[in-house]
Amino acid sequence: MGNLNEQWRLIARPDDEASVDHFEVSESEKPVPGDNEVLVRNLYLFIPPSMRLWMNEKESYFPAQQLGEVMMGITLGVVEESNSSDLEVGTYVNGMGGWQNWFVTQSDQLQPVSPHPDIPLETYRTVLDVQGLTAYQGITEVCKPKTGETLVVTAAAGSVGSLACQIGKIMGAKVIGIAGGAEKCDWLTSECGIDAAIDYKSENVAERLDELVPEGIDMIYENVGGPIMDALLDRINDHARIALCGLISSYNGGGVQSTTSLNQIVIKTARIEGFLVRDYMHEYERVIPILQDWVLSNKLKYKVEVIDGGISATIGAMSNIFHGRNKGVQLVRF
Repeated sequence: MGNLNEQWRLIARPDDEASVDHFEVSESEKPVPGDNEVLVRNLYLFIPPSMRLWMNEKESYFPAQQLGEVMMGITLGVVEESNSSDLEVGTYVNGMGGWQNWFVTQSDQLQPVSPHPDIPLETYRTVLDVQGLTAYQGITEVCKPKTGETLVVTAAAGSVGSLACQIGKIMGAKVIGIAGGAEKCDWLTSECGIDAAIDYKSENVAERLDELVPEGIDMIYENVGGPIMDALLDRINDHARIALCGLISSYNGGGVQSTTSLNQIVIKTARIEGFLVRDYMHEYERVIPILQDWVLSNKLKYKVEVIDGGISATIGAMSNIFHGRNKGVQLVRF
C-alpha cells in the first residue's frame, strides 16, 4: 500500500449489476488531517445488497452517489493520526469511509469500537453494528412477536435475516426461513435453531409454506420482494405485521408485486411498515450490549465471510450477494 491512497470513483450508473467498467481507479497521496480531524485507515468494507441502490440516480436512504466521487462504503478502520481530543491513535472506528484505503473526517462522524477479546473485530462492523440493530428493532418494534406466533423471514441466511430469525426464536416465535441453497437452509435449522427452512432454489415456496405454516403467518421480516413476498402475503393472518427491510429482487431492475397479493393487507387488516435503522440509532448503545451478550453466550450464531484482495474484490463480493453465493455477511478486507 505504501503511502498511496487507492480510490474507486463511480463514473457511470449501472442498469443491471455493477462492474469494473462503472468505475475509475486512481491513486493519490495519503490525506493529511486538519484541525480537529482524524486520519482513518480502512480495514474492512461491508457489502450490503443496498450498496447497489446507492449507485442509482434516484436517492435511496442515502443521497444518490455522485458521479466522479469516491464510491460510498460502510467501513471499519483504525485511527492512524489524530488532531482530535475525542479519538486517540489506535482506536477502531466504524464510519462511511468509502472505497479507498484512507479517509479524513471529523471525530463526530465516527463510531468508536471497543471489541471484546473473545469476539473477532470484523463482527463489530456486522452483527454488533447496524445489521444487528436493524434485525433487533425490526423484530421487536415492528413485528412485535407474541409467544407461539409464526414468523417468516426472507433472505434468511443473510446478514440481517439470519439475526432476525434467531431474535424471533429468542422472543418465542415459530420461525421459518427462506434462503437459497441446501447448505444455507441446513445452517439455519441445525446451527441457528429455527423451526424450518425453505430452499427457494429447489423447492416450491408456496407448497412448502402450506406444509409448514397451515396456521397462517403472523409476521413477515421481508428482505426480498417479488413472487416470494406474494406467496407470503397470500397466507397472512388477520392483523399480521410485515417489517419491510428491503426488496433485493428489485435492486438490479427486476421485481414485480401482485396487486392481488397486496390486497391481502387490506382484507386481513394487516400492517406493512418500511423501516430504516437510522430511525433507531438512538437505541444503539442499549441494543448492541444485548446482542454482544447473546453472541458470547452462543445464543446468536453468525457467519462472516471475509474476502481478501483489497478494493478490487468488492465487485465480485457484490455479485456473490445477488446470486446467493455468499456464506453469511460479506466483508472485503483491504
